[in-house]
Formats: sequence, structure tokens, C-alpha cells
Amino acid sequence: MMHARGSTMLEIKVKPGSKRPGVSREGERLVVAVAARAVEGAANEGALNALAEALGIAPSRLEIVRGHRGRLKTIAVSGLAPEELRARVASIAVAN
Repeated sequence: MMHARGSTMLEIKVKPGSKRPGVSREGERLVVAVAARAVEGAANEGALNALAEALGIAPSRLEIVRGHRGRLKTIAVSGLAPEELRARVASIAVAN
């Protein structure tokens, strides 16, 4: 995780068209599986919504800053200190 311009950056991997949507971990990276296909941004929107729900924040506090068309994405998380984001990510890993 990096901190830049008032946001903390988080790297995720998106799995579109998943039969089992949810947020899990693969090594150090969060994996966000969504049912939506990668068509017209549907998977990106689904990933942001699922990630926001898992982190307990509004989707409007998340923004894709890199990887709009790929599965690996860098997400800017605004309004959470890096320590708070780390704690929330850790709780996701334990819960799943």
C-alpha cells in the first residue's frame, strides 16, 4: 500500500464472470471476484462495489487509477489512513 495525494493505493486482482463473487486474498493481493463480465466497465463497477462493501466504505471513496482494462488494478482509497486500510484488509483476509 502506498499513500499519495490524500489517498491510499491498494492493488487488487479482478476476476470477472465468477460463479462465486466475493473478496479474498491471493498472497499479498486482494482478489475481487464479480459475476459481471468485462463488458463496458461492468466488471470494474462490480469490483468497486464489492470492494467498498468489504471495506465498509462508500463506493464513491474508491477510484481505479491504473488498470482500467486489465485484471490487475490500482485503486485509490480516499478518507482512510493507511493503518486503517491495512486493518480492514486484514479483517477481510481472516473473514474469508
